[in-house]
Amino acid sequence: MQKLLLVEDDKALSMGIEFTLKDEGYNVLTANTEEEAKYLLEKEKIDLAILDVNLPDGSGYELCKYIKGIKDIPIIFLTVLDEEVNVVLGFEYGADDYITKPFRIRELVSRIKAVLRRYSKDVISGSRLISEDIELDLAAATVKKKGKVIGLTAQEYKLILILMSNPKIVIDRDSILKELIGCDEAYYDENTLSVYIKRIREKLEDNPKEPKYIITKRGLGYKWDVDVVKG
Repeated sequence: MQKLLLVEDDKALSMGIEFTLKDEGYNVLTANTEEEAKYLLEKEKIDLAILDVNLPDGSGYELCKYIKGIKDIPIIFLTVLDEEVNVVLGFEYGADDYITKPFRIRELVSRIKAVLRRYSKDVISGSRLISEDIELDLAAATVKKKGKVIGLTAQEYKLILILMSNPKIVIDRDSILKELIGCDEAYYDENTLSVYIKRIREKLEDNPKEPKYIITKRGLGYKWDVDVVKG
């Protein structure tokens, strides 16, 4: 049973999330403060952490940085701060995904499942997808550009994997969204997908304003427009 750490100072919200996640089969540990969270992190083997940004005794950003320094586990932020600058800040601290309050609990469950799949060890060892300067390593779950590893969130990595696995094929937005969350109901809106694409282009493309790898087909979707070979 996978063990999740939920750090949320709103006790009513925390209880609701805990109940739903336990019903989904997860073992859930809760903390209301940064201090409580650090105690549990030292004591327990955690598979994924869900962090509120604003905590009574600190910041979710700093807690995220602390976790990434001691454990290789995915992190999802819960935040009312939906401005892009705050989202970007969370990613820079090492977060793998974020959800803006208020949110649907089923959305959170879907995001958790998607992020945990990203960290699963059942990929084929040694499998690589190579497209000119870009190399995706399935075993290590990393993407390199000209041999240098690119920092990616779980969803950015998965989005690149979806596109590189289907080179030269236009994939519609709904299909991409369903693949990202791993179920038939797409909880991401189109603006969120556009933000992911924009951020990926900034990391992959030499000129993000004139992309070579990820092409937008207006009204249709997106396409990886460079040949891909398996290594």
